Amino acid sequence: MRSPDIPANAAISANAAIPADTLLPPKALRAALGRFATGVTIITCNDADGTPVGLTANSFTSLSLDPPLVLWSLRQASGSLAAFVGSRHFAINVLAETQVELSRRFASQQSDKFAEGAWAPGIGGVPVLAGCAAVFECAVETCQDAGDHVLFIGRVLRLADLAVAPLLFQGGHYRMLGEIL
Repeated sequence: MRSPDIPANAAISANAAIPADTLLPPKALRAALGRFATGVTIITCNDADGTPVGLTANSFTSLSLDPPLVLWSLRQASGSLAAFVGSRHFAINVLAETQVELSRRFASQQSDKFAEGAWAPGIGGVPVLAGCAAVFECAVETCQDAGDHVLFIGRVLRLADLAVAPLLFQGGHYRMLGEIL
C-alpha cells in the first residue's frame, strides 16, 4: 500500500526503470542523487608547504565504529587533490546551520579561504574551524581511486560535538532541520 501523499504514478515499476545496460544520463543521475539530504562539511588539511587547504564537501559518511573510521571523496579533477593525497591528516568540519557563508567561501575559487573566520591548528597542524556542529580530526588510513573520484578513509583520532543544528544540503539548496517526526 502506498502513502496517500505520494501520487500513484510516482511509484517505480520494473517497466519504468532504466535498463542496467543503458548509460545513465548524468543530469538525471545528479537530480536523483540530489533527493538525498546530506550534511555539509569543510574538509581541511595542509599542503606540502604547510599551507592550509580546505573545501566544501557533502560526500562524507561514517564507515566504522571499531575502529573509528570515516570516509569522504574528492573529484580527481580537483585542484586540491594533491594536497589531500600528500597529507597524513585531515579534519572533517561538520557545519552548523549558521555557517552557510563559510560553506560558500570554501566552495568558491577564492584564493585565501582561511583569511576570515576563526580556526586553530589541530592534530598534524590541520585547520579546525570554530563553531562547527562537529569536528573529526583524522589520520589518513588509505586513499583509493573510484571512478572520477578518490576515496579517503580516515581514522578518527579526536572529535568535538557541539549541541547546535547542522547545515543540510538537498536538491541543490542549503536547508535547515525540520520538525522531529
